[in-house]
Amino acid sequence: MKYYSTNGQAPLASLEKAVIRGLAEDRGLYMPERIPVLPEEFYQNIQTMTFQEIACTVADALFGEDIPAEELHRIVEETLSFDCPVVPVTRSIGALELFHGPTLAFKDVGARFMARLLRHFTQHSGDPRTIHVLVATSGDTGSAVANGFLGVEGVCVHVLYPKGKVSPIQECQFTTLGQNITALEVDGCFDDCQALVKSAFMDAELTERLRLTSANSINVARLLPQSFYYFHGYAQMKRLGLAGQLVVCVPSGNFGNLCAALIAGRMGLPVKRFVAANNANQVFFDYLQTGKYTPRPSIPTLANAMDVGDPSNFARIFELYGRDWQAICGDISGSVCDDTRILALIKQCRAQYGYLLDPHGACGFDAVYHRLGRGESALLCETAHPAKFKDTVERATGIPVDVPTRLAAFMQGTKQSVPISKDYREFKEYLSNLQ
Repeated sequence: MKYYSTNGQAPLASLEKAVIRGLAEDRGLYMPERIPVLPEEFYQNIQTMTFQEIACTVADALFGEDIPAEELHRIVEETLSFDCPVVPVTRSIGALELFHGPTLAFKDVGARFMARLLRHFTQHSGDPRTIHVLVATSGDTGSAVANGFLGVEGVCVHVLYPKGKVSPIQECQFTTLGQNITALEVDGCFDDCQALVKSAFMDAELTERLRLTSANSINVARLLPQSFYYFHGYAQMKRLGLAGQLVVCVPSGNFGNLCAALIAGRMGLPVKRFVAANNANQVFFDYLQTGKYTPRPSIPTLANAMDVGDPSNFARIFELYGRDWQAICGDISGSVCDDTRILALIKQCRAQYGYLLDPHGACGFDAVYHRLGRGESALLCETAHPAKFKDTVERATGIPVDVPTRLAAFMQGTKQSVPISKDYREFKEYLSNLQ
């Protein structure tokens, strides 16, 4: 399988090059040259398969031309060493709880898969240099990547996060680890962090000397494995008898998770339509209404992982639909949920259905609650454990939130971070001192 750049000005790349580079030479995002369609028999029998069996089938289609089956299946099995249930919230809405990974965030799957895939390529590359993984985070990406790569030989991770704009538990999950993980506390917003990472990839002087890659969803090795969730979720909704007219609702920030869902749809997954749930950062929602994409500075909200004003993966969505606004609107609708509504929905869902949403899941619930057509059912992605946003959830419900043991353990560590400004020159100086 070859990978092309969304900007169309870079040579085709192998999977290995796409994973290790992260970003194409022309600043575009890599996309697979073709998206394979899985056989109808797979969908007819998917409800009888385990999560691991489903993921191995999907991985074979996406990566099987480049990685031996035995090695690829081992990577999948190591990645999915946890459960990921669908919990019925209402009779028509099921929440796919994607936060059952080690850091209680949906990004654990992509991060763990990428860490193992990168390890596979580095073991066979013959290049002894350290790989430096640069990752910008607005919340859960940093913790998932840091823990996914913790202790991986030959790889150092540098997590850039906006000062004061991630929850205390999220911050502890990537600032207390040490070893091969360094946290960079940026005096700015997530978009500034993302811009620093992209600028480093385009710096010929740095890329000549250092092996740089990204573990954000701009990297295909982080993005594509997230499609596993949607096949798994469909299988479980099918078991519940709710998959006939399935609507998939995705809380969306940088749009990697939604893009993975759309790719699953291109692989034949029977989804009627997709919903992109936004918080007050509504760039994509406005695009759906007007056909004009207008990035703008992000604003802080209670659903901080979605605080993105210029989502990278919008370029991939453009590519999937040939830049056809009407085609995009035909498959995807949007919604906007502000902080007041987030608090009200967390309270309402807990009282009415006994289900505790996190702020991001509340945006998704808002997007489909009372908005389904006749015969439709919704698969809502619940992307992070509510305990990560303890203060917000308790403010909404008035009920104490128990913190799982594995989250509480992170709070015992000592914060280790490097403060930097959003000026690229300072970030480049930091990188220039690496080996």
